[in-house]
Amino acid sequence: METIKLSNGVEMPLLGYGVFLVPPQEAERCVSDALSVGYRLIDTAQAYQNEDGVGDAIVKSGIRREDIFLTTKVWISNAGEEKAAKSIDESLGKLQTDYIDLLLIHQAYGDVFGTWRAMEKAYDEGKVRAIGVSNFQAARFFDFAHYVDVKPMVNQLQCNVMIQQTGIEPILAETNTTMMAWGPLGGQGVEGIVKSETLGAIGHKYGKSAAQVGLRWLTQRGIVAIPKSSHKERMAQNFQIFDFALTEEEMAQIAKMNQQDTGTVNFQDPQFVKYLIETYG
Repeated sequence: METIKLSNGVEMPLLGYGVFLVPPQEAERCVSDALSVGYRLIDTAQAYQNEDGVGDAIVKSGIRREDIFLTTKVWISNAGEEKAAKSIDESLGKLQTDYIDLLLIHQAYGDVFGTWRAMEKAYDEGKVRAIGVSNFQAARFFDFAHYVDVKPMVNQLQCNVMIQQTGIEPILAETNTTMMAWGPLGGQGVEGIVKSETLGAIGHKYGKSAAQVGLRWLTQRGIVAIPKSSHKERMAQNFQIFDFALTEEEMAQIAKMNQQDTGTVNFQDPQFVKYLIETYG
């Protein structure tokens, strides 16, 4: 497994398994399958309501805790220093672990600065090895990073070959923040990646699928990818991407596939923000 070094020196796998929309009752089985395939980065969140299942799978796997990179996220309803601190301890309990490898602010709304203070404290206390944000678009990220003491080590964004997030890369580079891709194979209004003729043609050269090429393109850019599947066979296929490398010409060819650089979710839409806050805040 290839890794990337975060700004604080922590090594993070470039490929992981995400459990967004995995039902709580299925989480243990899915994560167990992912771990058996070889995944060592598991990405969950308080809002997914499946941290318990993730924790059960990790404990029952028999794999050393230090060999697993565990990510979770603080939800809007837990925003603010006091509530965030309490929620971090609750997540530790559900995940059955003494520490979280990467803790993110899930959305850029609510008292994010209060949440960050709680996360900085957890980081200082060793409850968390790295901290970052999720779904912070370029302007919001710049503003946030400018005013906090510990700069975000990761920004998790919707990113794939059709949503390449090239516009935010210079902003992230200023704080040496690593990009992490949710929806690396589509989802949320993105279709066609696994059936792409361009990716399929490139993959044919290496005996790989279009999906594998899409994931390899991300990881070669230094972007952490967390594909999700409930099928063990697909998990295994997604995992087999480090035994080949795309050429510079192929990387450039895929770069031309970009369609919506900042993603299909408009995080600046007042109605979307209103919905999130009134429903989940």
